[in-house]
Amino acid sequence: MSGPASSISARRGVHRADGLRFALLVSRFHSDVTERLLDGARNCLVEHGARPADLDIIRVPGAWELPQTAAKLVAVPRHDALIALGCVVRGETPHFEYVCQEASAGLGAVARAASIPVMFGVLTTDTLEQAYARAGEGVDNKGYECALGALEMIDVYRKLAER
Repeated sequence: MSGPASSISARRGVHRADGLRFALLVSRFHSDVTERLLDGARNCLVEHGARPADLDIIRVPGAWELPQTAAKLVAVPRHDALIALGCVVRGETPHFEYVCQEASAGLGAVARAASIPVMFGVLTTDTLEQAYARAGEGVDNKGYECALGALEMIDVYRKLAER
């Protein structure tokens, strides 16, 4: 959860979303949590100047499907950043580890190969209560924090291109 130890208060760079287009990739599994993450991301981007029409929302079944869909999205030069949002809650079997590992590794591989920022907004929690705590209001929402990070990374990429 964001708070005193969070880096959100120490962000640097430009946080302007006007004129930018975003892909918001959202897992439907645990939709009660992921819809809150989506609301947080959407609120952040609109607060920073994005038009709702410039936010493309793409839903997939679960966190497992995020990397393969992200790879398809970054291959089409339409967005300035991609924000992947999901939620995996630990259960009684090793399934949690497999899904978390592949979502993380898969999105990491997409991010390293992409020409746009690819943000990891997948909650990996032990309990549903922990997930709800990370999908709160404002800066206490990891979707919001992820969107703010996307704005910062767009600025970083622009500055690197100017060198």
